[in-house]
Amino acid sequence: MRLPVEISVFLISLLAPGVLFTVNKIPAFQEPLPILGMGMVVMGSVLLLLILTLQHKTKVDSLFYVFAELSFCCMLGLTNALEQDGFISGFMDFYLKTGESHLSTAYAVMMSYWEAVHLILFLTMIHRMFAGKSYRRLGLLWSGSSIANQIVHVPGVIIGKYGSNIRPAFWRNVPFFLVPFWAASQLFSRRREMPVITADKIAVEQKKSILSRPADLLLSVFLLGVLVFFVFRGLVVLDCPLDVCFTYIYQYEPYLKDPVGFPKVMMLVHLFYAVPLVTILLYGLKTPGCSWMLDWTIFFAGAMAQTQWCHIGASLHSRTPFTYRVPVDKKWAVIALNALPAIAPALLALRCHTNPAFFMKPVPEGQTNNEKKKN
Repeated sequence: MRLPVEISVFLISLLAPGVLFTVNKIPAFQEPLPILGMGMVVMGSVLLLLILTLQHKTKVDSLFYVFAELSFCCMLGLTNALEQDGFISGFMDFYLKTGESHLSTAYAVMMSYWEAVHLILFLTMIHRMFAGKSYRRLGLLWSGSSIANQIVHVPGVIIGKYGSNIRPAFWRNVPFFLVPFWAASQLFSRRREMPVITADKIAVEQKKSILSRPADLLLSVFLLGVLVFFVFRGLVVLDCPLDVCFTYIYQYEPYLKDPVGFPKVMMLVHLFYAVPLVTILLYGLKTPGCSWMLDWTIFFAGAMAQTQWCHIGASLHSRTPFTYRVPVDKKWAVIALNALPAIAPALLALRCHTNPAFFMKPVPEGQTNNEKKKN
């Protein structure tokens, strides 16, 4: 009797803490280059185990190997988070000393805890993959989260205070930086799962203006608030001399000045990437027939959930120096402000997928959207 594939992947990922604990005890792996080589050997060994696990399968989706390898990495990340917060010990000492010392920062700890979400997504997608079900939406949610993670993590290390002490092991992040982009391109190019909706219902929904759709109007207001917040904090980290910027960074979010580099990079990513995307989503919420909203809202929701989890958590975490933590008397105000950019995209994605008629392409009267595609 063979185990389900997702269970096999989970069991393989559970080897990660044991690998870390073993290597931590071997003096030969306490140098920078051997650590990088060891990492390549471990990931290669995991890939070999996965191939052996699936040797009875005639055809395997290429994304399976991405999800399965990254599941193993998720357990590595969770082990790091638990050790940095004092729940376990003896796993990460060697790697922090001669590998990636930035993994002990508050941001990296929160990033590592988020790997639990990624692990759940991977196992769920693998289950659906081998059950013959679609996992495209879950894949888009993960790719948004992972890309947001990488475009803050890698540049943050390079430009922050750890940039002057980059070791060879850091460059193992290059494939992890590139793979989510490749996976996202694969997912976006696959056929979208479209619900069956009659042309009459689509026509009725698309005749409604934004003013006659109260939920969409409220979402637009929330997204405008998110957009303004992103622009404002972008100006703050760019040292805007306005008094309001000075007040905010010193009295509300001093974490934005933390020399680790992650908060500054995140604010710039929001300013130069999230702001244009929010603008496009506002257009899609107002204009009927924008079927791409069904994909990009999920992608954006994943990205914002990941970045805001890391940012809020790191600004409050004990590993952040006290002078950069959110002041106690402003804590709940700052949490509320930072929760909005995570909640609004999630609500938008939920709205698009629970009632997608407004975003469907117009179809001839009497047909459904599925019948149009067949003709």
